[in-house]
Amino acid sequence: MVNASIRIIRSEPHATRYLPLTIIRRLAERVMRTRDHLAPHGVGIALVMAVLACINTPATAAPALQASPALLAEVVADRSAQLTTIDSNTGAMALFTSAIGPVLGLKDAANILGAKGLSAAVAKELGLAELAQSAHELMAALAAWQLADSIRRASDETLAASIAAGTPSTARQEWMNAGSHLPSLSELIRLLTEQWPPDSAQSESQTRRTALLLAAHRVAFEAHQDALTAWWSLREWKDRVRQARGLARLCGTWQWTIHNHRQHQEQKTVITFPPAGQTPPNIPLPVETVILGDSVYLRWENGSYVQEDSLLLVREGLKEATRIEGSFVNNTGGWGPITAKRTADCRP
Repeated sequence: MVNASIRIIRSEPHATRYLPLTIIRRLAERVMRTRDHLAPHGVGIALVMAVLACINTPATAAPALQASPALLAEVVADRSAQLTTIDSNTGAMALFTSAIGPVLGLKDAANILGAKGLSAAVAKELGLAELAQSAHELMAALAAWQLADSIRRASDETLAASIAAGTPSTARQEWMNAGSHLPSLSELIRLLTEQWPPDSAQSESQTRRTALLLAAHRVAFEAHQDALTAWWSLREWKDRVRQARGLARLCGTWQWTIHNHRQHQEQKTVITFPPAGQTPPNIPLPVETVILGDSVYLRWENGSYVQEDSLLLVREGLKEATRIEGSFVNNTGGWGPITAKRTADCRP
């Protein structure tokens, strides 16, 4: 009877997601009536009852909201007044670290960029120069996006006022051009700063309005793309730092021993991992390397041949790892263990 109940639960998971309490009580009474016959299965019965209770309890915890680049458009709209005041990298960084970064789910990047007293060595290890550049590019893109939005969302009646309010100062123009690299921004600024004759014909005015709106749409599109690129760069900053640290640990020369269980063969080879960012010629390197803590994943490709290594950097006390252990599998059916020993340190 218990086995039959288990089969029903497994075959109809949706039907039993919220079982009425009366059904649970009946199942419990049936178990109690037959406890003498089912005594050897007491543990299984207890598990079944626990599962039934869990299934009947709906989940109440809501998943946490995830950071998303979709928030960029909201920030442009909600922080419009603040974005219009930026005319330097100093002001842009202050706004990013205090407000824009945390709102966009970039709190870690904002915190480290706002930290004081970091040594030059730590700043270099964390890649703060590259991180600050990404933050400047993001803020310049958001400012240009906001400027374009203020023009393209204006009505015919409010366009003149929007042009007057949105025309950036010389310092702001130079800052946006230097930080955003938007091809259409200079044309939009030219049209904004151009003097419109008050007695121009209606057709001429309409032509200028059309050119202005087209330029604003182009700038908004380009700024959106730039902001997305900068957001992802900031979002993946910790992954880059973690990967760089892992590659530094792997860097060096290793005596590699591979045992293929399928072919019952053992192969020894020497593998050299260069410093991060360097690709010496005539040295076989994995096409993909992922390092998380002491865990290492390598993917090798040679024509149609593919091999994946799952490895572990083995520490000896507090010393850096000098050994590697793990296993491999390839697309020809081969598999087996891998061991390696460091024979030379990292050499630039």
